[in-house]
Amino acid sequence: MWLALGVAAIAATIMNLYSFSKGKDSSLWMGLGLSFTALTMCAEYHMISAWAISGDWAAIEDVAPTMNYALWVLVAISVIMNLLPVILGKVSRKKKA
Repeated sequence: MWLALGVAAIAATIMNLYSFSKGKDSSLWMGLGLSFTALTMCAEYHMISAWAISGDWAAIEDVAPTMNYALWVLVAISVIMNLLPVILGKVSRKKKA
C-alpha cells in the first residue's frame, strides 16, 4: 500500500509543478501531493507496527533503520517540491513590485 501511495504522491507533485509552470492554480495538486505523502508515512508505520505485533523483529531490524533515513529525506524533498510554486510565486511578485 505504501508503494502505491508513494507513487501517487510523486505523480501529484509532478502535476503540481506542471500546473505551476503553465500558470494554472496548482493548490489542489499541492494538497494532494502533501496528503499522499502523509498517507505514505502512515502506511509505512502500519507495516512496521504489524511486524512488531507479529514478532518479526528481524524484518524490523533490517528495514526500519534504513527506511528511517530514506523516509526523512523523501518527505523533506516532497515538502520542498510541493511548496516550490508558493515560494517562486512570492519571489516573482516581489520582483514585479
